[in-house]
Amino acid sequence: MRIRTATQDDLDAICRVEAICFPASEAGTHESFAARLKVFPRHFLLLEDEGRLIGFVNGMVTDDRTISDVMFEQAELHKEDGKWQSVFGLDVLPEHRRKGYAGQLMRALIEHSREDGRCGCILTCKEHLLPYYTRFGFRNLGVSLSQHGGAVWYDMILEFSRLEFPKRKETVPMRRKLHGNRFFSPLRGAGGNHSPRTGGQGGR
Repeated sequence: MRIRTATQDDLDAICRVEAICFPASEAGTHESFAARLKVFPRHFLLLEDEGRLIGFVNGMVTDDRTISDVMFEQAELHKEDGKWQSVFGLDVLPEHRRKGYAGQLMRALIEHSREDGRCGCILTCKEHLLPYYTRFGFRNLGVSLSQHGGAVWYDMILEFSRLEFPKRKETVPMRRKLHGNRFFSPLRGAGGNHSPRTGGQGGR
């Protein structure tokens, strides 16, 4: 297993995974993913198993403390020097769920954000996923203004200044290399049993 940053060449595979993980009313479109990969590929992390895409996490950087619906279709709102790393979606294929892979992706994005000097991370999720994201240090800010897919969403925020991060539970440390804008993280012995149907935004 490895985590790396995405490129435009990954677009079709990303869309296939998204279509499997989320209903059409919540899934991101081919056009929106193409724009995200063009504007903020450093913030689009893929999890691969022997070259096959099995999951990903992505989101723009912003100065806003909460996510608005307009962000999902307007990638140009990304601000590379912004304060907050957003989580638009967290996808893992059904056959690879409950193996800790969603947690691996979230921790990679959180650490990436800390190293970039962000204030923290933001996302929205449905009510049943609030406890899941709390495990990473996120706080519930209440019902979001988001109306995506006609669902009720909750704003959540992870502020790096408010907490001390626990050490990873992986038995083998993640080794990371930066090659230009490409972020690599080989994964071995992925642990945990988190259910990765955790699309921070229903995979928008």
